[in-house]
Amino acid sequence: MDGLECKQIAAKNRTEKPLFVRVCLDPFFTKPIKHYPPKLHSSFFPSCARRQSIFTQEKKANLCSSSLTVETEQKQWFANAASGMAVEDNCKLKFLELKKRTYRFIIFRIDGQQVVVEKLGNPQETYDDFTNSLPADECRYAVFDLDFTTNENCQKSKIFFIAWSPDSSRVRMKMVYASSKDRFKRSLDGIQVELQATDPSEMSFDIVKSRAL
Repeated sequence: MDGLECKQIAAKNRTEKPLFVRVCLDPFFTKPIKHYPPKLHSSFFPSCARRQSIFTQEKKANLCSSSLTVETEQKQWFANAASGMAVEDNCKLKFLELKKRTYRFIIFRIDGQQVVVEKLGNPQETYDDFTNSLPADECRYAVFDLDFTTNENCQKSKIFFIAWSPDSSRVRMKMVYASSKDRFKRSLDGIQVELQATDPSEMSFDIVKSRAL
């Protein structure tokens, strides 16, 4: 088929629906030229297992990044809480009155960014009254004026500083109370014995008395 014949065919079929067939005009090749799309490497189409593996790795990376961010923010919050913890003036005044035997015990709590007085125990109250005043699931600071008799039958008294941190309390609360303890204790001049307890059995009267002797 030469060029003239192709033109005649085109003129004849102008009114008919065009055929989108590309024909080579070379007389030696009468077959249509077939054009195949380029082959894509298999890496462009990963398998389902491969896609799931990629998604899992990205998810783990995002979770690790979020966890590190939260952990950093928590550490920063604890550092700010410890360094900026104030002691209310009433805490020091009431402690001075306890040293004069006005109170048997004082319970303190952290309110926001300062330590405040929560409860005052009158001189007639006992050690059991004091332990029953501590919350079962929250941390507290406390001072107790203990009267006891020595092995030589001498009457004495000692002021205890007690850091109450029960196991059932929140981790965040434990860390705040632990990081602020030393600073608060230094503001109370006259503490003689320090006791830390996470369970009532760790601060029984026998244990307290043995620490006093």
